[in-house]
Amino acid sequence: MTTAVDKLVQGYCSYRDGAYEKSRPLIEDLVERGQHPEVAVIACSDSRVDPAILFQADPGDLFVVRNVANLVPPMEEEGTYHGTSAALEFAVLGLGVKHLVVLGHAHCGGIKLMMDAQPGTSSFKYVSPWVSMLAAAHRRVLATMGQADEKERTRACEQNAVLVSLENLTTFSWVRERVESGELQLHGWYVDIAVPQLSAYDWESGSFKPFN
Repeated sequence: MTTAVDKLVQGYCSYRDGAYEKSRPLIEDLVERGQHPEVAVIACSDSRVDPAILFQADPGDLFVVRNVANLVPPMEEEGTYHGTSAALEFAVLGLGVKHLVVLGHAHCGGIKLMMDAQPGTSSFKYVSPWVSMLAAAHRRVLATMGQADEKERTRACEQNAVLVSLENLTTFSWVRERVESGELQLHGWYVDIAVPQLSAYDWESGSFKPFN
């Protein structure tokens, strides 16, 4: 009987003998000259939302940062371990990416946890405080969409998570300065994984609009 780990090993063998061989010149060049991606993606850790698969990207195209609910925390000086902030710093200052994409998605478990949470009832020590940075956005959704059904409110929260992360990105001086100078562009995208449909946040209208 094939286990989940066996499937991974078989997948590696298939990659080594197939896709890797086809991409060998590109990969060897990336090893020799180093990586120079122009796009960094902040995505959810959800197993159904892999940016490389979703965008059919080649090796070297994307620098990917993944965490629960595709969140960017605000810049803070205290503390020692800042995994997401460190990855963003490396992408912007180390690699000089030209685009930062925050990729939200439908059916996000982290968003659902935040929406369903009751004070003092969560069994998660780290997840609950992490998604709590969306609490204000959740309150706004409840205040403005109180009559909407749960599906609509959930989608609004998922999309608001993208906006929260975009806002938090600008708390980092090295992001803000590059955006103001035109060296860096920020993008808010949202994918409905069941359809699939990809939408982008339109800054002028203040809403998400589907790509054609």
